[in-house]
Amino acid sequence: MKTDPTSEHSGMEIGVYSFGEIAPNPHSGQIISSKQRLEEIIEAAKIADEAGLDVFGVGEHHRLDYAVSAPAIILSAISQVTNRIKLTSATTVLNTVDPVRLFEDFATLDLLSNGRAEIIAGRGAFIEPFLLFGCDLGKYDELFEENIELFLKLNACEKITWSGQYRSALHNAEISPRPYKKNIPLWIGVGGNPNSAARAGRLGAGLAIVILEGDPARFKPIVEVYRETAYNAGFSPQDLKVAITGHVYISDTPQQARDEFYPYHLNYWGNPNQPSNRNLHLSREDFEKVTGPETSLFVGSSQEVIEKILRQHELFGHQRFLAQMDIGGMPFKEVAKNIERLATEVAPVVRRETKK
Repeated sequence: MKTDPTSEHSGMEIGVYSFGEIAPNPHSGQIISSKQRLEEIIEAAKIADEAGLDVFGVGEHHRLDYAVSAPAIILSAISQVTNRIKLTSATTVLNTVDPVRLFEDFATLDLLSNGRAEIIAGRGAFIEPFLLFGCDLGKYDELFEENIELFLKLNACEKITWSGQYRSALHNAEISPRPYKKNIPLWIGVGGNPNSAARAGRLGAGLAIVILEGDPARFKPIVEVYRETAYNAGFSPQDLKVAITGHVYISDTPQQARDEFYPYHLNYWGNPNQPSNRNLHLSREDFEKVTGPETSLFVGSSQEVIEKILRQHELFGHQRFLAQMDIGGMPFKEVAKNIERLATEVAPVVRRETKK
């Protein structure tokens, strides 16, 4: 069984991820069940795997308008119906989860998937996990720092002695099971916070940047901070990985893509449950502007999406691109079609152009 997609090609890794959002279809008003949403996510992963994409991810939310609260369980189900695609959380809210339990869950996933498990760790955009799991929101950053440092120790050692401020101490504790491979690849997900990028560099973790709007060039200093901090911490440049993530919609022509995607984009950002700084209602005229050639929104023909990915690669030199497609109540047939287009029309060109 193949376990490393990049063994078949060089160049940028291309993948997709889902948050399992449950939103009404903007055309019909229909809302699907959580059960159907999870079934669609598993089917999307199968399509991505069979089409030759490299990575599939699921995010974590703890609220009724999202279907995924337990990424390791969803990814374990996916591992049994796929053969080669890497499986990652996108993201794990690390400051509200016990690092030992997280490690054991993903080590189990790694065994079930023959070494395909990864984690993108983030600090979370919503407060629900802190309320549900009894974590102090006022210690938002301190909890993340302690948990990620403990996770890295768990990743490195079968037995561990450790003490911290927010979790009970470990005394020669056996950490079981061990992953299929030596360790579980860890990325840190960031928005525009240079301190988060510096943390990823200091720890030698991968850097996954979320860019959903605006000029992507404003994130170049984030990548520079990451690489400089990692270099100063003694990490080799070839060991550092950068991923860019964003919303993607591909259709036959640039205008058709904009016409088709606009209702889903509006439905997603107009959701009153979004954090207040994200809740907005774009006019169609403004939407045309935010999908322009110099922006971060990957909406257009396959050629337009290719050009945007390559333009960002010139800025960041990143090794991975992850597309979020299933937003705003988009029906699954459109999601499936977009995954196929990404895999067959976009990925081969991007890989060829970024091949070293």
